[in-house]
Amino acid sequence: MKEILEVLERQRQFFLTGKTREFAFRKQALKKLRDNILDMKEEIFEALKKDLNKSEEESYMTEVGLTLSEISYMLKKGRKFSRKKRVVLSMAQFPAKGYKMPVPYGNVLIISPWNYPFMLAIEPIVDAITAGNCVVLKPSEISPNVSEVVKKLIEKTFERGFVDVVMGGKEECSYLLDQDFDYIFFTGSTRVGKIVMEKASQHFTPVTLELGGKCPCIVDKSADLKLTARRIVFGKFLNSGQTCVAPDFVYCDRTIKDKLIEELIQEIKRQYNNALTSEDYPKMINAKQFNVMKAFIEKDKVIYGGECDEKTLKIEPTLISSTFESEAMQDEIFGPILPIVTFDNLSECEENLRRFSKPLALYIFSRDKRVQKQIAINCDFGGGCINDTIMHIADPKLGFGGIKQSGIGSYHGKSGFDTFTHYKSIVKKGKIDLPMRYHPISKIKYKIIKMFLK
Repeated sequence: MKEILEVLERQRQFFLTGKTREFAFRKQALKKLRDNILDMKEEIFEALKKDLNKSEEESYMTEVGLTLSEISYMLKKGRKFSRKKRVVLSMAQFPAKGYKMPVPYGNVLIISPWNYPFMLAIEPIVDAITAGNCVVLKPSEISPNVSEVVKKLIEKTFERGFVDVVMGGKEECSYLLDQDFDYIFFTGSTRVGKIVMEKASQHFTPVTLELGGKCPCIVDKSADLKLTARRIVFGKFLNSGQTCVAPDFVYCDRTIKDKLIEELIQEIKRQYNNALTSEDYPKMINAKQFNVMKAFIEKDKVIYGGECDEKTLKIEPTLISSTFESEAMQDEIFGPILPIVTFDNLSECEENLRRFSKPLALYIFSRDKRVQKQIAINCDFGGGCINDTIMHIADPKLGFGGIKQSGIGSYHGKSGFDTFTHYKSIVKKGKIDLPMRYHPISKIKYKIIKMFLK
């Protein structure tokens, strides 16, 4: 643990040099990171293949490409975000100027997960360094090959003390959380999120928690079922279901259930034909996760799929018939298993969705604008899509984050910059002064004060 303390002290000293406060320095770091990602992309693809069996195409689309997009956006907008913002003050402040000055928090801890081990490690770093912070990254030990490549990338790109990596498992992570950081950014489970928040409270450290939950996918009777099925299958079985914003279950109108299932099966066959023997179909991250997912598959409930390969840790895309009392509906499903539940009317749908504590995402498939609006307003969730899945996280102009049990705070683009930034509010005055605020406050002064402050 001595090495961790040395890293933290080195980072504190680096931040005090003031280098990161200059946007030119941040911009150069972002450019170098982009160039090195492109130089190392084959190594990144190979590591993702080893850890999750991701194809190059899926690796680029869901990990490398999204990260490059975030860097490009910050290179374009970062200088503007970093400027102080003029604020028009009230007459009570006259004569004065006001502005908000964006400043970095300082030394930031980022803890990344295993399911998107490259993107979810590097994207928060992009936002943090654009805001001018120094960063300690703790990547997941569960995806060791990607973690090693990320470590190599960071050491190749950044000065020591600016961005550093601490490898290891639970012990190292716990020790890091005991230290006094200026900000903590965590992506992972709700259970561990509680531990992170509790430890952060010891130092009054602000946190961003990107968690999860059971993300509903609502399909009403007006939906275009062929298109709906195509987009649900894409969102659910991407990365073999190991996605925090994947549709966790389909909640559909009873009258269209059979037709929707028919379309879902056709789409699975089209997008994931012979999944267990496919070289490009992702696997479960490890045997533990494989066994957890396998336990959800009750043979008498299987509508389609259900086959597993213990040797390759693959589970084929699986549809199961379910109710809210079923085992699969009690916890978040982090794999390629999709329960189908039905409702009879929209009121019943909304009432039952309140069982789930504010999921990270919610998806609505409907051509009825009234239904779209009603669900979007009445249901609590972090973010989502109407007539699509997943895609709300893919644009830097849209902040991404949860609410309550599914997370605290957001990032991506401007939201990411704001997450890692403290805005100092400043009033600047000259010699001219309004005397009414000074004691003794006469009746006429009091009358003037009441005119301004109302």
